Amino acid sequence: MGKPDEALSVCLEAKELLYSNNIFHFDDLTLSTLQIVFQRLERLDLATSCYEYACTKYPNNLELMMGLFNCYVREYSYVKQQQTALRMYKTVGEERFLLWAVCSIQLQAYFSSGGEKLLAFAEALLKKHISSHSLHEPEALSLYVSILEQQAKYDAALEVLSGDLGSLMGREEDKLRLQGRLLTQACNYVAASEIYQKVLESCPDDWESFLHYLGCLLERDVELPKPTTGEHTCSSCSVDLNKTSLSEEVESRLASALLFVQKLQKNDSSDCVRGPHLANIEIERQHRLSGNSTKFMEALVNYFHRFGHLSCSSSDVEIYLHMLSGDEITELLDTISRSFDASSVSVKALGLTITAFKVQELLGTLLSKSTTDLQCIAKGMVETFYKNLPLSRDLDPQESMHGEELLSMASNILVQLFWRTRNLGYLLEAVLVLEFGLTVRKHVWQYKITLVHLYSYLGALPLAHRWYVSLEVKNILLESVSHHILPQMLSSPFLQQTASLVKDYLRFMDDHLKESADLTCLAYRHRTYSKVIEFVQFKNRLQRSMQYLAVKSDSVILSLKQKSESLDEVESVLENVNHGGGLVDLSSEDNMKHLTFNEDLEARPWWTPTTSVNFLSEPIDESSTPACFRAKVCKHKSTEKDGPKMRDAERKCLVPRLVYLSMHGCVSSLRETEPNGSVSDITVGEMKTLLEKYARTIGYSMDDALSMILGISSGKKSMKDFAPDIVSWMSFAVFINAMNLWSNESVIPRTDPSSPSSWEIVDSLVKICIEEHLTDANRILTCPGNKIPLLVQMVTEPISWHLIIIQSCMRVVAPQGKKKKKSGPSVRPNMPQLQGIQRSVQCLIETLRSVQKWLSDQMSPEEQGLDILMSYLQGTGDEGPGQTFRVLEEKPIAHASELGDRIAQSLEAWSSTGVVRRIVGAEHEVLAEFKKMVDSKLKLLMSESASLSSMLH
Repeated sequence: MGKPDEALSVCLEAKELLYSNNIFHFDDLTLSTLQIVFQRLERLDLATSCYEYACTKYPNNLELMMGLFNCYVREYSYVKQQQTALRMYKTVGEERFLLWAVCSIQLQAYFSSGGEKLLAFAEALLKKHISSHSLHEPEALSLYVSILEQQAKYDAALEVLSGDLGSLMGREEDKLRLQGRLLTQACNYVAASEIYQKVLESCPDDWESFLHYLGCLLERDVELPKPTTGEHTCSSCSVDLNKTSLSEEVESRLASALLFVQKLQKNDSSDCVRGPHLANIEIERQHRLSGNSTKFMEALVNYFHRFGHLSCSSSDVEIYLHMLSGDEITELLDTISRSFDASSVSVKALGLTITAFKVQELLGTLLSKSTTDLQCIAKGMVETFYKNLPLSRDLDPQESMHGEELLSMASNILVQLFWRTRNLGYLLEAVLVLEFGLTVRKHVWQYKITLVHLYSYLGALPLAHRWYVSLEVKNILLESVSHHILPQMLSSPFLQQTASLVKDYLRFMDDHLKESADLTCLAYRHRTYSKVIEFVQFKNRLQRSMQYLAVKSDSVILSLKQKSESLDEVESVLENVNHGGGLVDLSSEDNMKHLTFNEDLEARPWWTPTTSVNFLSEPIDESSTPACFRAKVCKHKSTEKDGPKMRDAERKCLVPRLVYLSMHGCVSSLRETEPNGSVSDITVGEMKTLLEKYARTIGYSMDDALSMILGISSGKKSMKDFAPDIVSWMSFAVFINAMNLWSNESVIPRTDPSSPSSWEIVDSLVKICIEEHLTDANRILTCPGNKIPLLVQMVTEPISWHLIIIQSCMRVVAPQGKKKKKSGPSVRPNMPQLQGIQRSVQCLIETLRSVQKWLSDQMSPEEQGLDILMSYLQGTGDEGPGQTFRVLEEKPIAHASELGDRIAQSLEAWSSTGVVRRIVGAEHEVLAEFKKMVDSKLKLLMSESASLSSMLH
């Protein structure tokens, strides 16, 4: 009913009643109801105290003790969980309570310092119970083995598995895998290899077990890329290419392994089991690394002959493809091309065609092809897709269509052509190809994600947002997928839509972190102890998410942007977040050090491998080899966490507090009833500390940062020195000015009376930064990657913070200004500050008017914009963009009868002109929204200017 205060009041009364001596029996239903309400009100401590009191009064009541245990689970109090579980075990002697205690000890070992010392105690508890009662559940056995494994007691764990308790394992294969792992950890490689061989005989497609098997034969880990948590790796860069030497004994083992793998291949002739064939390639890779490369190429060719028609075949062997020489790559592509008839229309021929293209794409051989060749390849891909559409005529709309990958690859090539030639027509064709694919089937998420990035780069953000929304991203995907749209929206004028995305993300994260404890309670109740550990680990990982931290601060900053023209609302926003103090605490060095990085970067397009990198905004390096380009991509992915993203997250956490301190200090400094410097030393010290930290996130010390600001504002330094953190530099200057207003000592030293004041420095900096970008900004319709996002950030962040500071100052002086007598202006002790404010307001008005005029000049009629963009697609002949566009225009008209009713009807709605018209409309929408924002700020500034004029004249 939305009455939390009343609910809390009622529950507190009930709590007091429970504590009184008038209650002779504690009703568990009442306690559980109180617990639910207190939990929803985020007062777990009150629920716990109720159960603690009840258990004190009735120490042998099992239901009350279980309720108390659940309270401790929700508070993640592992020690108290253990103590309560042991009390229950001593009371009733049930195995499950002992296992609850052991699981709580294991959680202490994972998440508490010194907790590993308790593992021996947990082992002793289990041994004692087993000697008298044995164990009766598979999860109990797994927990016992896990406790032994954590103490490196591998032989003891193996003895347990081979004894009577081993029969608790439900599946023999699971037992064998566990034995193999323990034997490997005990360095008993011979026995471990025999165990893994048994696993592979029953599960020949178990690739992980094969790698362990091979590792035992080599007596070392097989260096293949594995899924990681928190760090991004690139498969093409992480595979081991170093030469090794193999002893005769190891060579003999590999020969035996090869015979074993070939036996597995003969036992299964279907296309479903690929493991033994991949194993053959991996064994030959080991031979190649030791200098014997005769069979490696043959193994790869055989794999493609057998599985080349499958969509996964190229990704299966990607790491091996990067080991091939140029001649071997040519030979492999020729072999694949000769293995099918490209003119035939069949699922197998189409699959092999796609594989041939995918291999070229993975190896980067397309980078070295001429512009003409790339045009022909892209056109051929689209034609092949259309030619094979009849193969999908009877598929369900939810099923993937045959050849969908062709349009993604064609779009990638067209983007590459744009990067190489800077001809906008290719980028428009890349968009049209994917829009065409979504017209045929609207459920292809790969097309949508690529379009999100293409439209973002084109400046058509409303279309990017629309396609992202159509993905219906929910639950944990909000953590791993939001990076596709959130950074672009945060630097856009669409504050309301951005706030909605941020709200959805935070709602999921907050709800999950609240509910994860309930999942843990459920896991205890159902005795799935491995899930208890898994749920707690997952919760800890999400709680330390870098994106979670960044979006928390983004949410506050976004609210400040939206409310920046109303001081009362700004104060309300800051009050709701403890004036930004909590975010500052979250940005501590220790907390930043342990942040996790959970974004899935693999789904990003090749030209923007991370959120902070876009190759299309850089000139192409024609001399770069495919290997160099792959290494560059891998480096960006692997350093994403520790690069700009980390510094941005830390800097954002400081902004709300800096805004609050700036407002608070300015108000105190301008009150005429208070002496100059009335702001407390604590506030001044905090502001200085935060600004020093802020400067470090830009890569400078405080003194060097001040020197940089003075240099830019005076014209002695270039704007290029600010890149790429120009918005952060402008905000830094605004906060420095605010501190300078109320600090006893001038933050910015003035060598003589003619030196500029801090107001004038900010004015000059804002004017220089914005005017330079207006001069540099071309027509956004025909210039992808334009300056609009940067200009929006300048207006919504540093200018907004400056405007908040000006309003704070005006609030103090305005009432006194109204009391002036008509005989003449009164002498004000803060007159110099008022004059500085007036000049600053006037400077902002002039600057924003220039932005307003520039935006108005950009807004041409829709038909004119449509004609301009369509002209880029009207190329004739075999050169330049337009060839793929003509295929899209001509093909849907022909052979519609062969496509089936569903596909034919979908294509009736296809219109290239309609897509381009939407791009023009979306870009106009961005300009209109930005202009509305500028108009609003100008209106407020004009009002403040009028108030200042009446006070000063």
